[in-house]
Amino acid sequence: MLLTREQLQERLIALHRASLELVKDVSLEHLLERIATLACEQAEARYAALGVLDEEGRLAKFITVGMTDAEIKRMAHPPVGRGLIGELMDTEDPLRVPVISEHPRSVGFPQYHPHMVSFLGVPIRAADRQLGQIYLTDKLDAPEFTADDEKIIQMLAAYAAAAIQNARLVKQMQERDMALTRRSEDLSMLNNIASVLTSSLELDEILNKTLAVVMNYMKVEAGEIFLLEDDMETLRMVLHRGQAAEAFWTRNRFKMGEGFIGLVAQSGQPKVSLDLTRDSQLVRHAVVKAGFHQIAALPLKSGENLMGVISVATRAQEPLDERNLQLLGAVANWAGLAIENARLHQTARRLAVLEERDRIGMDLHDGIIQSIYGVGLSLENALHTVNEDPDLAKVRIKESIEGLNQAIRDIRAYILDLRPRQMGNDGLMSGLKRLATEYRANTFAEVSLKGPEKDLNELPQVSALALFHICQEALGNAAKHADAKRVDINLWTTSDRVVMEIHDNGKGFVMEKMSTTIGHGLSNMSTRARAVGGEVDISSAPNEGTTILAWVPRNVKH
Repeated sequence: MLLTREQLQERLIALHRASLELVKDVSLEHLLERIATLACEQAEARYAALGVLDEEGRLAKFITVGMTDAEIKRMAHPPVGRGLIGELMDTEDPLRVPVISEHPRSVGFPQYHPHMVSFLGVPIRAADRQLGQIYLTDKLDAPEFTADDEKIIQMLAAYAAAAIQNARLVKQMQERDMALTRRSEDLSMLNNIASVLTSSLELDEILNKTLAVVMNYMKVEAGEIFLLEDDMETLRMVLHRGQAAEAFWTRNRFKMGEGFIGLVAQSGQPKVSLDLTRDSQLVRHAVVKAGFHQIAALPLKSGENLMGVISVATRAQEPLDERNLQLLGAVANWAGLAIENARLHQTARRLAVLEERDRIGMDLHDGIIQSIYGVGLSLENALHTVNEDPDLAKVRIKESIEGLNQAIRDIRAYILDLRPRQMGNDGLMSGLKRLATEYRANTFAEVSLKGPEKDLNELPQVSALALFHICQEALGNAAKHADAKRVDINLWTTSDRVVMEIHDNGKGFVMEKMSTTIGHGLSNMSTRARAVGGEVDISSAPNEGTTILAWVPRNVKH
C-alpha cells in the first residue's frame, strides 16, 4: 500500500527531526540502538537490526530491536554475515524481499530464532565505503515492505552514516585526549624519577624513592628491589615496600635462573605473571597465600651491566596495563644507571680513603717514625757508653732529647696538616694570620704575611676557602718536605682577581719528580683553584726554594 502525500510528508518531517537528534548523540553504542529503533518505527516493522562493519569489512557489531533478552540468549550465536545479511554486505543497493525463505541466498534461521517473513535491508554508506546495514523484518499490517519504506530507510541510512562517522570521530578524539593525558602523566612521572635519581648519589635514598614513586603510580600493593651481589650470581633483596612484608621476606636471596627473580636476572628480559597460582613454583608460596594475583619483574640495567631486579605485585584481578609495564621498563633503565652511578661514587670515596691512608702511612713512616727510630739508636749508644764515657753519654742523651722534641714538633705539624682548622667567619686575611701563627709555633720558622689592610669581604666564600686551603697545603709542604727557615706570604688584588704568592727558602725539588714526593698536595692545590675558576702555578729548583702563585676570581661566574 502506497502512502498518501500527507502521510509521506509527516514521515519525512518526523525522520528529519529524529535525524537532528541522531547527530547529537556521540555514544556509538547508544547511537546504533537509536538508529535501529528509529528504522523500526519509520518502516512500521516488527523487528529491526543494525550491523556495523570493522576496518576489514567484517561484521563487528549487531544491534537488534524487537527481540527480548531471553530470546537473544537462547540463540547459539549472533549473525556472522551469511544469507541475506551477507548479500547486503556485498552490495550498494537496497534489498527488499517479500518472503525471506524464497530468496536464493536464504540460509534459514538458527535454532530458537523468531520466524520472519518480509525483509528490507539498506546499506549505510559514506562515500565509497560501507559502514554497516539496516535490517528490517516483518512489516506490520502489510505482507511486505513498500517502495516508500525503502526510500525512507535510505534517507535514514544517509543520516545514520553521518551520525556514525561523527560518533567515531568523537570517540577517536576522546581516545586521543586520553592518550595525551596519559602521556603527560607518564612524562611527569619520568621527570619526577629523573629528578629523584639525579638529586642524590646515596644508594638507599635512590632505591627508596624509586620504588615509592613506581608503586604510587601503578597503584600496586607491594614492591621490592633485589641487587646483584659481588659474586655476580646472587640476588639479595635490599628493599621491600607495601603490604605483606613477612610473606616477601620468607626468601630474600635468589641465584641466577632461580625463581621468578633469578629468571629475569638471567634473561635480562621483563617477566609478568597474571595468575600467580599457575606460576607458584616460581614465586614464594607465602606471597600467593597472602592473596597476591599478579607480579611484574624487570631487570635493573646500566647499559649491558645487570644491577638487580625491581618487582611489583598486586592483589587486583584486572591485568597489569601494558602501558604501565612499558613505563616501569623506562624507570628500571633510569634506576639501573643511577644505581651504578651511586656504586661508582661509593667506590671512589673508598679509594679516596685508601689513598689518604696510604699517604698518611708513607708520611709517618718516612718522616716521624724514622726520626723516633733514630732517637732510639742514639739512646742505645748512650746506654753502652754511660759507664765508660759518662760525658759522651750525656751528649747523646741531650741529642736524643732534642730529637724527641723535634719529633713532637713534627707530629704537631703533621696533625695541623691532617686535621686543618677551618677558616672561620672572620674572613680570609684573619684565617691566613691564624695559619701563619700556628705554623710559626709548630716549626719555629719565620713567617711573613702581607696583604690588604681591609679584609676581602667582597670575595666569594668559595674563592676565599680555596685560597685558605692552598696556603694551608703550602705551609704543610714547607714544614714536612722543604725544611724551610722562612716563608713569605703575599696577597694582593686586581680588578677581577685575588692573587696569593707563597715563597719558602727550603731545599726545593725537581719539578719533573714532584709526583714521587709531594705531588699529591700540589695536585690538591690545582684542583681547589680550578674548581672556583682560578689557577695555580708552581716553580721550584733544588736548593732554591719553592714559589706557589695562585689566583681566584673576585666574582663567581654563573
